[in-house]
Amino acid sequence: MNPLKKILKTYLPFTKAGIQGATTYRVNFIAWFIGDIMICFVMYYVWRAVFLSSGSDTFNGFTMTDMAVFLFVSNLTGYLTGSDGSFSVGEEIRDGNIAMRLIKPVDFDMTFLFSELGQKSLTFTLIFAPMLLGVEIYKYFAFGQVMFDVGTFALYMLSTAMSYLFSFYMNVCFGFMAFFLKNLWGFNILKDSMLRFVSGSLIPLAFMPGTLRTVLEWLPFASLSYTPVMIYMGKYAGTQVLMRLGLQFVWVVSFYLFSKLIFSIAMRHVTVQGG
Repeated sequence: MNPLKKILKTYLPFTKAGIQGATTYRVNFIAWFIGDIMICFVMYYVWRAVFLSSGSDTFNGFTMTDMAVFLFVSNLTGYLTGSDGSFSVGEEIRDGNIAMRLIKPVDFDMTFLFSELGQKSLTFTLIFAPMLLGVEIYKYFAFGQVMFDVGTFALYMLSTAMSYLFSFYMNVCFGFMAFFLKNLWGFNILKDSMLRFVSGSLIPLAFMPGTLRTVLEWLPFASLSYTPVMIYMGKYAGTQVLMRLGLQFVWVVSFYLFSKLIFSIAMRHVTVQGG
């Protein structure tokens, strides 16, 4: 059997389960979405106040229109690139369900990956596509012309796909810490708070001081949100896009290999509680 067909046959049921899980808790899904949109509008008015107080139409290379697009596209990108890997892995280790998953003849992290892909397919269809259309309509009225470019969007989606894979394997690596710490609830909150800052999703990295900005742009966390959003907005172009995509690819491969290393080490020390 073709390797790709074998993978799809083995793991597509996990994707279907992910879709079913997302549709089961519809009210929670809608409430989460509304909450995030409200945060976007709050941040919009915060930045509007910043631009008004600056007395300039441009602030660190961003106009207010750019900032509005950045806020909403960054949020939308987060819908596609965010991963619950650390929470899911950590919870299964904590309650003992990890034992049942380990004895199944499937790859441990692939089951989580394909389950999340099911959730992401719904997110893309029901939230991302309509909201991105709204952003493009806003850009049309702001600039007086259609600003959508198919090539740029394709590069953005490629960057977003790698952002998600990096996010997934990074969170899986973090989740494996539960083999040693047993409970990651507090650490997850700390991790997510720090990532919002260093990934540029809360404040664009362009607003950071020179040296700090350079360091953060080369660290893997910029791949989570900042890189794809800047590609979408046309802030990166030509060889700079290729360099950023190449850097993302390096970080994806690095964290994939790192997750395998941590998993092999954790298996030597695994103890199952609960179950």
